[in-house]
Amino acid sequence: MDLFDGLKAKIKGQNKTVVFPEGEESRIFMAAARLAQEGLVEPILLGEKAEIEKRAEKEDVSLKDVKIIDPNTYPEADKQAMVDALVDRRKGKNTVEEVQKMLEDVNYFGTMLVYLKKADAMVSGAVHPTGDTVRPALQIIKTKPGVKRISGAFVMQRNNERYIFADTAINIDPDAATLAEIAVESAETAKIFDIEPKVAMLSFSTKGSAKGEMVTKVQEATKLAQEKAPEVEIDGELQFDAAFVPDVGASKAPDSKVAGHATVFVFPELQSGNIGYKIAQRLGHFEAIGPILQGLNAPVSDLSRGASEEDVYKVAIMTAAQAIK
Repeated sequence: MDLFDGLKAKIKGQNKTVVFPEGEESRIFMAAARLAQEGLVEPILLGEKAEIEKRAEKEDVSLKDVKIIDPNTYPEADKQAMVDALVDRRKGKNTVEEVQKMLEDVNYFGTMLVYLKKADAMVSGAVHPTGDTVRPALQIIKTKPGVKRISGAFVMQRNNERYIFADTAINIDPDAATLAEIAVESAETAKIFDIEPKVAMLSFSTKGSAKGEMVTKVQEATKLAQEKAPEVEIDGELQFDAAFVPDVGASKAPDSKVAGHATVFVFPELQSGNIGYKIAQRLGHFEAIGPILQGLNAPVSDLSRGASEEDVYKVAIMTAAQAIK
């Protein structure tokens, strides 16, 4: 089954609510209308209602089943409750006046809807840079218990092949403890997308074939990840061919249950992860779906500013799937 056929079946009828802070953007409201029409999610668009409706009419898009919230006309009682909750969440780091100003930003407003459980998830980034989406999520939703850093993963799909690549978006040079967190969170992401996690901790060395600080870091991360999630098959350090090719895995790491059969690939730092997924995408003709933000208390997804309507539609489906416990 195609990844998205499976995800649609998973989320349909679950009534998951996804807030889109960039509601006046045509790619956003067109995708939201499609999601609502197909009964996949209950979309909430943020923005000026009259403006959104005018633009939708121009594009011949029906927003009949799409909720629109204008932060400027949000009921005063609800707005005050939101201000109070954010002041409390910031624990003295921001005054009431500063919080009121923050909530004029649609990404902060949308994130608070998720925090207050008025929405299950958020999708933003079509017109905002990554920091504008991630910063409110880190400040308000925060990371899950036991997780100190968020990370970014891509689902790589080609025909019936499906893999997870991480971290490909966030952490420039993670230490061993962060790398271990990325491995465990990536295994959880794999399960959401019906991938049996077999996690390879990648390196230019396989089982001590080379030496150096970079190798030692991956070896330490592997041990930490195995301790954090003993029920998950995690192994390293492995070169990519040892992780991916059965014959090579059997030769280089004969005692490994992961070598030659990996489905989740954890790169040692962002540079190799970013290069790796783009090589697979451009030379291997894999579809790169993401990035998926991992480690947050509630799902938030960051779109590329070049995202198409189709991209928004797919990312929303993936984000809603993350909201299903």
